[in-house]
Amino acid sequence: MAKKEVSLEDIPGVGEKTIEKLKSIGYSDPMVIAVSSPTELANIAEIGEPTAAKIINTVREKLDIGYVTADKILERRTVVAKITTGSKALDTLLGGGIETQAITEAYGQYGSGKSQLAFQLAVSVQLPKDKGGLDGACLFIDTENTFRPERIVQIAKAMKLDPEKVLRNIYVARAFNTEHQILLVEKAPEIIEEKKIKLVIVDSLTSHFRSDFMGRGELAGRQQKLNRHLHQLLRLADAYNLCVYITNQVMSDPAMLFGDPTRPVGGNIVGHMSTYRLYLRRGREGTRICKVIDAPNIQEGEAAFRITENGLADIQEK
Repeated sequence: MAKKEVSLEDIPGVGEKTIEKLKSIGYSDPMVIAVSSPTELANIAEIGEPTAAKIINTVREKLDIGYVTADKILERRTVVAKITTGSKALDTLLGGGIETQAITEAYGQYGSGKSQLAFQLAVSVQLPKDKGGLDGACLFIDTENTFRPERIVQIAKAMKLDPEKVLRNIYVARAFNTEHQILLVEKAPEIIEEKKIKLVIVDSLTSHFRSDFMGRGELAGRQQKLNRHLHQLLRLADAYNLCVYITNQVMSDPAMLFGDPTRPVGGNIVGHMSTYRLYLRRGREGTRICKVIDAPNIQEGEAAFRITENGLADIQEK
């Protein structure tokens, strides 16, 4: 944690206009500034890069963001919270639900339930904490034009929530290309604190990256931008103690002669940056199977659930 409470006004050499600008774009928390790069802060705050570097270095000196003992890390994690998925089996598999301060990636073929889980989480995050929510709102970045408010209404009614209120707490942006998608994440701090955002959804992460960067010659550029984009999402999760849920497309590996040839798009960049990696697939009799592929603190395993008119549910539920 910080050595002491730090505000923007405590930073030497930062004038009132700069402070006003930083607050207007959602950078009122010094920790958000501390984990930014000079180039990123300069572009967003419209200040010179040397000034941005000076601000960042000063904030880092005032905050305790160096080495700490593991017991302090454990203490910090006491504020980590989780959002229920609507399925007890899936919640159990995930250690209680989708976690804050982390990126949870779900990949699978179309119809496997990735977007349905996104819709469920967008409603569940608005529940009180004792009901499996975070009593917060949701940012939803839609890259494939698949967001359906009608589905939100169905789930909200099933959970006995006011559909109109639930819809007003979901802030949706349609991303039309890679640059627009990146910009929406860069601008997210402007609304996160004001609207009490506790969940950021990107559905899907890689759609525009696949279409905007074609061929092997553009692979390096694509991966660099994707890496930067994911780092920005992780900084949001850390700085604001919120959940980031991303869906990912898949491709078939032609070299696989035996077993499941399904592979997530994005390569090692997405694999390394995702805190929790889930593989969704269709099961028997309309069920869906979620398999934990990678996680730092929960065991690999599987859970089965259904997608119903009321949202996600356990197999025995109708």
